[in-house]
Amino acid sequence: MPGNTFGHSFRITTWGESHGAAVGVVVDGVPAGLELTEADVQKELSRRRPGQSEVSTPRSESDTVEILSGVFEGMTTGTPISMLVRNKNANPGAYDYIRNIPRPGHADLFYMEKYGFRDHRGGGRSSGRETVGRVAGGAIAKKLLSSFGIEVLAHVIELGGVKARQVTVEEIRDNVDRTVVRCADMEAAEKMLEQVRLAREEGDSIGGIVELIATGVPEGLGEPVFDKLDADIAGALMSIGAVKGVEIGAGFDCARMKGSQMNDAFVMEDDGSVITETNNAGGIIGGLSTGMPLICRIAVKPTPSISKKQKTVDMSSMEEMDIEVRGRHDPTIPPRMVPVAESMLALVLADHMIRSGRMNSEYLLR
Repeated sequence: MPGNTFGHSFRITTWGESHGAAVGVVVDGVPAGLELTEADVQKELSRRRPGQSEVSTPRSESDTVEILSGVFEGMTTGTPISMLVRNKNANPGAYDYIRNIPRPGHADLFYMEKYGFRDHRGGGRSSGRETVGRVAGGAIAKKLLSSFGIEVLAHVIELGGVKARQVTVEEIRDNVDRTVVRCADMEAAEKMLEQVRLAREEGDSIGGIVELIATGVPEGLGEPVFDKLDADIAGALMSIGAVKGVEIGAGFDCARMKGSQMNDAFVMEDDGSVITETNNAGGIIGGLSTGMPLICRIAVKPTPSISKKQKTVDMSSMEEMDIEVRGRHDPTIPPRMVPVAESMLALVLADHMIRSGRMNSEYLLR
């Protein structure tokens, strides 16, 4: 199975299954000289881990990370960094009943069709637990970017039909982790939580929208023609399970705008620099970063594992049947998607920073 590696100059390869012994990642391309500890990675993994609240699966995992290579005396050595997280609360037997029964909304049937075999234990590689490796690698990318003044943030702006008001970057920093739904608009967060509770009571699930913002991104990141910055970001975010749509800047609203409304006019700053007056482009024009905040949003579908009856087929008897999915599942995905989305955006930005020649060991060690 190819397709487990992401990136060019800064690369991650994730591995492991939802109910196997462990999950993890190998990160290659990290410059030597970055101060890094397990605590730096653990901070991000703890934001992603299951069992934190009523909006996540009750599966209880500490997601304790072990750095096996690439770090010596608290500094990256420039060699591949291998990280492991052991599955402590796996329950593979709970999935025996779906060995031959594909769950609606899941990749079960199509893994079986493609490979002739599948890991039915919670979806194996297609499980959301695969994102542990992404977040561990993204934690390194985020720390690397912070050395250059780049910050990556995400927050839930819509959940179960409840929309948050527009908030500032400062509000995102201060509020996003204060509520279990990770919405920086605290009033909307309460209404979102009500929708989560209602969906759980009904045996159903809800989807939503996560917005990402990167500040401090310099001009000129991106490699036209096919490695445009926005193309790589879209590919990174769409690679996350449950993401069904990506928009950057004005996004789909641009289809309903005139050129005079969409275009970001250029103006002079007091220091003589030229910037855009607005940011409908979301910080990217022609595949290159503009120096303005990078803004994108992802549409996240409802959790496919629900206890309501759904139609499926027993592949052993080839008979239609109803299924009520049992087990431990999130009633909604966007709140736990926040650190995952941040990680994927950080990975793209770190990769392009290195490719642009702006990020190297000499800078970190000086």
